[in-house]
Order: sequence, then C-alpha cells, then structure tokens
Amino acid sequence: MRTAAPDIVVAAAQPVAGSAHLIVAALIGIAVIVLLITQLKLHPFLSLTIGSFVVAIVAGENLAKAIESFTTGFGETAAGVGTLIALGAMFGKLLADSGGADEIVDTIVGRSSDRTLPWAMALVGALIGLPMFFEIGLVLLMPVIMLVSRRSGQSLIAVGIPTLAGLSVMHGLVPPHPGPLVAIAALEADLGITLALGVLVAIPTVVLAGPVFARYAARWVDVPAPELFSADDTSKREHRPTFAVTLFTVLLPVVLMLAKAVADIVIDDESQPVQQALDIIGTPLVALLIGVLVALVTFGRGAHMSRQELTASVESGLPPIAGILLIVAAGGGFKQTLVDTGIGQVVADFVADSGLSVLLLAWLVAVFIRLATGSATVATVTASGILAPLVNDLSTGETSLLVLAIGAGSLFFSHVNDAGFWLVKEYFGLTVGQNIKTWSLMETIISVAGLVFVLLLGLVI
Repeated sequence: MRTAAPDIVVAAAQPVAGSAHLIVAALIGIAVIVLLITQLKLHPFLSLTIGSFVVAIVAGENLAKAIESFTTGFGETAAGVGTLIALGAMFGKLLADSGGADEIVDTIVGRSSDRTLPWAMALVGALIGLPMFFEIGLVLLMPVIMLVSRRSGQSLIAVGIPTLAGLSVMHGLVPPHPGPLVAIAALEADLGITLALGVLVAIPTVVLAGPVFARYAARWVDVPAPELFSADDTSKREHRPTFAVTLFTVLLPVVLMLAKAVADIVIDDESQPVQQALDIIGTPLVALLIGVLVALVTFGRGAHMSRQELTASVESGLPPIAGILLIVAAGGGFKQTLVDTGIGQVVADFVADSGLSVLLLAWLVAVFIRLATGSATVATVTASGILAPLVNDLSTGETSLLVLAIGAGSLFFSHVNDAGFWLVKEYFGLTVGQNIKTWSLMETIISVAGLVFVLLLGLVI
C-alpha cells in the first residue's frame, strides 16, 4: 500500500521542444535563479518565480500555460506542505516558550559526564531539532552551548559541533522540516517510510559528524565560550513541564506517523479497524495537529501558562515562517514548470539510458544547487522538481531513499553564501577560516555520510 503525502501531480508531460533545447532551458533557468539569489541578493521566492518563467519561455512554452503550471504547483504545494510547516512552527514555539526545550537540555546535560557530554549535546540537538527549524533551534540552544562550555571547561567546539550536527541532520533529512516535506510531496514519497528511513540514516550520521568529528575539530580550533549569555538567560520560566511529559509530547507526532507506516506494511488491509484508525491519525496533518493540541495542554499546564499566553505563543510562531512558506510554494511552482515542459522526463530518460545511480544523481544535483545558492531548502525543492519524473520506475522504499539523497546533498559544504554560515561564525566568535574548518567541514561530513548510508540502504531496499 503506497500513500503519498501530500498528493501532487508529477505525471510526465509531452515535451514542448527537443531534448537538447529543454536541457538548455533548464540550465538557463537554474543559472538565473542562482544569479538572482547570489549576486542580486533577491529573495528566493522571487528568484524561483522568475526562474520558472525563464525556463518556460526559453523552452518555447506558451506563457499562459507557463503561468498556469506555476500557479498550480504553487497552490498544491502551499496547500499540502504549508499546513504542515505551520503546525510544526506552532509546536516548536510552544516547546520553546513553555520551557520544555530547557527541560530537555538540562535533564540530558545534567546527567552527563565530561566524556559523554559531546554525545549528550548531540542528542539535545537532535531532539530540539526534531520539531524546530534550524535557525530557531540554534538561537534557542546558543545560551545552553555557551553555558555548558564554560561550566564543563570543554572547548566551545567540543560541545557546540555535536549540537549543531544534531540540529542540521534533522533539518535536512527528517520531516516535518520544510525541505524533506516538499521533497516528499514532489516525489510522492510515503512520509512514514521516509521518516523511518530518515531516522536510520540520521543516527549514524549525527554520530560521525557530531561527537566523532568534534574530537578532532576541537584540536584544530580551540576557542573558549564568549561571554554572550549569562546563566540567567537559560531560565526563562519559573515553572516548566517535566522531562517525561516534554519528551512524550515531542515524540507523539513522530510515533503516530511511524505507526501508520508500520501498519501499512504489516497489516495492509484497509478493512481492518486498526488500519483505518492509523490511516487517519497517522496522516501528517492529523498527527501534527494532535501534537499541537496535546502540547497546548501538556506544555501549557506544565508551565502554568494562561490561555492568553498560549494563544500568543501559537500566533507568534507563524510570522517567522512566512518566507519559508513562500520559498517552498515557489519551489513547487518551479517543479511543475519543469514537469509540464517535459524537462523532467528528459532527465528521467537520460538517467535510464546512462545507468547512473538515481540516488547519486539526486545527491549531485542537490549539491550543485546548494553550493550555488547557499540554501538547503532551495537546493531540495529545485532538485526535487528536476528529479520528480524518476519516481515512476521506483518502489516506495526507493522513492523515500531518493528524498534522503536529495536532503543529504542539500547540506553539502556551507560557505559564505549561506546565512547559517555567518550565524554560526558570529555566535561562536570564529574567523572565516576557523568556521570553514569546523562548521563547513561538519556539514560536508553530514552530506557525504548521509549519501553513503542512503546507498547502503539502497542495497537492501
């Protein structure tokens, strides 16, 4: 039984021109997007929109049809993925405002020795990164990283890199983050199976890029924690939910989605009451909605938050993601343009004839866009659009691995055109060279290790 979430049409279209002509159109469109983002500093939403029309015009597509393709893809992606991103943002804001995030951090770090501290920080980064966007998780955890570094006497790199690895891996490989969600939508992958495989890939990847790499990176770059935060900054609320309640609430949507995926494989009988129930509550929209509603009770009661505070927390989580929603939706429009002009099918035919690994190709395409634009999300949505027609010949598991290969490629070598590069540099007080030897190299390890583990899974799936 295969369930795509959300359902976006990616059927092959009749090419509007010859293969060479369409490839040139795609390359010109991607080049325009890259130049607009990197040179003119135009917002990715506008860049993707303009790039979509450039592709259609160069390919010889009727302009009215091009507009219809873009708006169709934009609307379907916004409707399917946008609601999930909004619910994820609400959940993350409740976690932060209630003090639940602080409770997870304090509990795990407080029970760790100096030797196990980097491993504990990697776990903290992964747990906090599960429901939160990378930038929000980083800002939330920076006071904790500084405080832990000063109290333990360990290098800022030794405790910071594992935390960043946990955050970054979750951001690139595990839904409900925007990148994986839009790739799942564009490729019609099963979200539950992708989530399960994503966790399998994420665990060893975090270990390698986090605690293991930090052991060496701390020798190359040994910096103390700057006095940016005081201990008082980490104590946001007098009352906060317990660790057990917080962990239960954070993992609840994930467990519901995984339960649906397991039921689809084990039961695979829609007449069974258990299957029917899990098909509903394990749907991403319903699972995340349940998570938010439960969080309103568990986080709200644990933190003694009033109704007004809960309402304000939920509302304040939405404005920061407006730009992300527009980028993701525009990526859906760009994807549909590639499909309707027939460019995607040309790429699919090329892969079929070349014998090149689909997973390796997906990774390489995402790496190219990532290096050029600096945005993991733009890399994911663009690569997904290019590779969407390939899923017609793939199994459910292979399609999920394709999503993960794209996600891994989207994290490759963060450098000066990535906002995250400068965010980490300034918070950690590093030089550009030090940041490349730590943060940029960590991202590259995540990308390469992620690809390796995806390829290994591909041997058995």
